[in-house]
Amino acid sequence: MGDRKEARDEEFRSFVTGRWPRLVRTAFLLTGERHAAEDLAQATLEQVYVAWRRVGSADDPEAYVRRVMINAHARRHRRKLREFLAPKDDSGLVREVADTGDRIAQADDRGVLLKALAQLPPRQREAVVLRYWEDLTETQVAQAMGCSVGAVKSNAAKGIAKLRAIPGLAETVTSGGGKG
Repeated sequence: MGDRKEARDEEFRSFVTGRWPRLVRTAFLLTGERHAAEDLAQATLEQVYVAWRRVGSADDPEAYVRRVMINAHARRHRRKLREFLAPKDDSGLVREVADTGDRIAQADDRGVLLKALAQLPPRQREAVVLRYWEDLTETQVAQAMGCSVGAVKSNAAKGIAKLRAIPGLAETVTSGGGKG
């Protein structure tokens, strides 16, 4: 029994080590604040660890973790915890090397983009972050958000329309489409 637990713990550690930067980045895009992002990522992983036997053997453990993160973020938002979505400094955020085709990562002014995200309602922000930053399919986003594909399309379209209305972001948003 001890060997299986050690193997499971090692599998979990390996999962966390390989995905920590991406989890914190996604959490940061959802919360807009470095410490809140780290708290959200940590709380997510605490929940996942308890169920790791089931999660680790799932077809897509990362999708399960995303769903837990979205749910945890939604619970915090429902409790009316204030989010600071336009931080003065995100220098402590763990950096991830951007893909060469990632238009959002190539945006000249990260601050403008974060302020724009801050203006989106939470469900639109979640849809835009998961669809365009995480480059998930609409079906994957729907699973992560616990809603229909139609709701994802609607929230993402409304969010993108609001982002397009911001002058400095128009080109980035227009040319940064994701998968269909």
